[in-house]
Amino acid sequence: MSSTIAAAFARDPAQETLALLDSAAALAEAPLPRIAEILRTALAPYVRCSALVIFTEDCTGRPQKKAGAEAVISRVTLDELDLIRSSLPDLAPRWSDERIAGASRPVLAARSATNALLVLTDPLAVADPPGASGALDPDTGAVLARLWHLAAVRIRDKVAEATPSYLRESRAVSAERSRLTAELTDAHSTTLETVLAALRSARQSDGAARRAAIDIAAAALVRLRASADRTASLLEEPVVTAFERLRADLRPLERFSGISLQFVEPPVDGRALPGEVAHAARAIVRALVLAMVEQDEVHRIRIQWGCDGTNLLVDIRDDGQGRLSLAEDGLRRIEQRVQALDGRLRLEVLEGWGADVFVSLPLDPPSSRAPKGPGAEWELGEREEEVLRLLAGGLRNRAIAAELGLSENTVKFHLRNLFRKLGVSSRAEAVARAAQAHAGQR
Repeated sequence: MSSTIAAAFARDPAQETLALLDSAAALAEAPLPRIAEILRTALAPYVRCSALVIFTEDCTGRPQKKAGAEAVISRVTLDELDLIRSSLPDLAPRWSDERIAGASRPVLAARSATNALLVLTDPLAVADPPGASGALDPDTGAVLARLWHLAAVRIRDKVAEATPSYLRESRAVSAERSRLTAELTDAHSTTLETVLAALRSARQSDGAARRAAIDIAAAALVRLRASADRTASLLEEPVVTAFERLRADLRPLERFSGISLQFVEPPVDGRALPGEVAHAARAIVRALVLAMVEQDEVHRIRIQWGCDGTNLLVDIRDDGQGRLSLAEDGLRRIEQRVQALDGRLRLEVLEGWGADVFVSLPLDPPSSRAPKGPGAEWELGEREEEVLRLLAGGLRNRAIAAELGLSENTVKFHLRNLFRKLGVSSRAEAVARAAQAHAGQR
């Protein structure tokens, strides 16, 4: 046993082992909002610190998890954390002086295999003599690395599960974060642009000073815009990238189950997905595919994603016997995830021919969505209303797709939903129902 660990516990190895197992169990069960606090407590017998900060891009709503001194956790920025992470050559914990929370401080930093970052500010190995710092003995470093690995994996897996409670909290935080970021960006941009306009004025006589000030202000604008872009990249994921990650997740299932998975990719120019929607969509599709695989006589599953600018549209179809049911516990839990994001799930089964599951996930939080139009009585989405309007104008699927910048498959997806919501079975009936509703509003 190392001198640090012996001094930290001052007890026999069995007690130390039990304490480590208790810490590991606490981390394995930790809720995301408390994981930084629990990790800091678990590390306290080995390394004390003024604050502990976790930076993870898995959590789009709250990429920072923090515990400790308010002077640190209230001022640390994503740019500071990203610079520290980019300076780490490998996964080994490193002791150094870094700028964090607006000041230079000693920190102990480590990356995880999931590319998350752990930072301990003002670290002190428990067995170090007063005034000593800057190194960890191998055993203490190994304990820190393993506890940090557990925490990082817990964060990744908790996000991948995409439980309803996590999704609701993440969506609310993302919406508020986006609003505040936009306000700050606009305010600072306006200020700096005003400074630039004043300094460029012909009334200024000191050209050299004016040029220097312009350079400084222009550089500040670039930094501000880059920071805003970085925040947006943390909060969003391109739809094609999200779909490719889904394919990677499902490849082992295809390899070992013998079931053919057919993927219909979303359009490359589709709107980026909010992080919680991307995580939720992958979790929902994985769960639905597993539910389909568990049925007898399923040989092929088709997975299609579309994006209409307002919603992520998911269509999953199997060739089984058509025995899936929303009354099953597994599908009920999936439906709860969808509802947590204010989305909709619909299941169509045809006995002997298979099941077809349609999922629609809004890309905007409820508070920022536009009010419903004339189709509100049928609970039509914005895109569905547009498709109905063009349908009433006599356009065919290809022309509707061209008009709205969608694929024909996405138009067909909307038409199926329209027919269901309007209670009709043909294009002519849908147009007639829309005409009746319009006449009734006049």
